[in-house]
Amino acid sequence: MSKADATRKSGFVALVGPPNAGKSTLINRLVGQKIAIISNKPQTTRTSIRGIVTRSEGQIVFLDTPGIHRPKHRLGEYMVDVAENSIREVDVALCVIDASHPISAAEQLVFEKIAKTKTPAMLALNKVDTVAKDRLLERIAQIAGEDLFLEIVPISARTGEQLPRLLSLLYERLPDGPFYYPEDVVTDHPDRMLVAELIREKVLQVTREEIPHSVAVEIDTFEYKEDVDQIHVYATIYTERNSQKGILIGKNGDLLKRVGTLARQDIEALFGSKTYLELWVKVKKDWRNQANMLRTFGFHQE
Repeated sequence: MSKADATRKSGFVALVGPPNAGKSTLINRLVGQKIAIISNKPQTTRTSIRGIVTRSEGQIVFLDTPGIHRPKHRLGEYMVDVAENSIREVDVALCVIDASHPISAAEQLVFEKIAKTKTPAMLALNKVDTVAKDRLLERIAQIAGEDLFLEIVPISARTGEQLPRLLSLLYERLPDGPFYYPEDVVTDHPDRMLVAELIREKVLQVTREEIPHSVAVEIDTFEYKEDVDQIHVYATIYTERNSQKGILIGKNGDLLKRVGTLARQDIEALFGSKTYLELWVKVKKDWRNQANMLRTFGFHQE
């Protein structure tokens, strides 16, 4: 380690919490661009997403983890395992919860998971822009009574309120060390994974009821055509039942076309190139409970 490196902080921080706490919005805000998909559907994040923040103080590698919940299928078990393992493997666990309501059973479950580890923990009390000050103070007092967190920081991932303070406190807790990634890198995830997640995000946006959670996306082809500065993407959207396939395609293919249009816009914004996107829909019955299908879609359980 060089003398310059020794004066800088570097380490890993896991963003953990219940579904819909705003973890993905927070990581996107911290890194300054969209790397994690967002929707108002619970359990949107299915695996760990890395976001890298590099400043003069050092480098923080954030892990945006799936929401901790009581699983109902193998995919849910995988998601909770990812979150729990992340807590144990990082320098700091940053618990993110919604400040707009009293502490819930889901949040108590997260607190219990954190308490079982030796990882130092801080709390980001999110969505404070939607909460009256007196109620916010009540929430802080209630959580402080848990005696679980080194710091409790009221923030708004949506507006950026208090995020500089949150980052400063996190840097203070990290060890000295060299950077893990080049300074201009904000995520280490492959382009194919980012594109698959963007497509799934659009499915979440335009569908409802049982469709969102039964969907997986696999990128069949991802190719950059340099001669025309165009990305060609061929992807398959999997559902669990034939009825879901029909709903997702829509009348005259209208719903699937809408998914494609929205996804293509985000892909073009991410890569800065025109994009040709073609989507298919296939059925894999009960794939969320099949270990081989989970492996196919990249959910590797140890």
